Amino acid sequence: MTVAAGLRREVAEALDRRAERRWERAAEMAGALDLASLENLRFRARSLRTRLDRALHLVEARLSQPDEAAGRLALPLHADWAWRPTPWAGPVFPTGHAAAADGTEVSPDTKLFHDCPLMECNLHQVRNTGTEDGAPYALALDVLGFEGSFLSLAVELPDDGSDGLKRRHVIGVTLDIAAEQPLEFFARLNVRHGPNTEQFVLEGTLKDARQELEFDLGYSSIDEGMVTRAWVDLILEGPEMNRVLFRDVTMSRRPRAEL
Repeated sequence: MTVAAGLRREVAEALDRRAERRWERAAEMAGALDLASLENLRFRARSLRTRLDRALHLVEARLSQPDEAAGRLALPLHADWAWRPTPWAGPVFPTGHAAAADGTEVSPDTKLFHDCPLMECNLHQVRNTGTEDGAPYALALDVLGFEGSFLSLAVELPDDGSDGLKRRHVIGVTLDIAAEQPLEFFARLNVRHGPNTEQFVLEGTLKDARQELEFDLGYSSIDEGMVTRAWVDLILEGPEMNRVLFRDVTMSRRPRAEL
């Protein structure tokens, strides 16, 4: 450690001790403060707690998995791109959403959409603990009474997945899922090109299994020079009274076989 680094550390520790003493004094004085001062103190304390909780969440997640290679995603055969979305690759904050509303953001690339007026959907991130789990984290979706017509988990591809996307490509989606009760689902790839959006739909059944889906863009009419974004919707059919554990979700891109 250099002299400058040591000095910065000492200054930071001194500031931390000063902040601790200031909050200790605030706690001691709380009983004598007026209502306006108490409201201000509560606002500041909650704001600080949010930042501390996020820092602790990230630090504890990192300490629980010190190996940088753990959960690393290798390129599938012939693929030029592969990716594991944020909720399965690393910690998110907050970790859970009770009575999740339509459009709930799990992470910048993953959102939950539904039209259930009761909002009886609970979504939270959990640690994978199985020896064969490929991802360090999983998403657990608990659905109670469901009176809506659709429920979907939408995952947006990053720029390096949609940039240069052409009709000669095949987009692969690999799902590792456990469901209490089997249910039907649709996987829909959406490709925005110019003012238009082309959709590709595959149907399947969710159960305790690993599933590999492939969207062949060779039969599409996308304007290759106008592609701006792409995302995948995982749409669950009849999800009520069920628990679905998305243990892993990965995506890849490879050139299709030329005929």
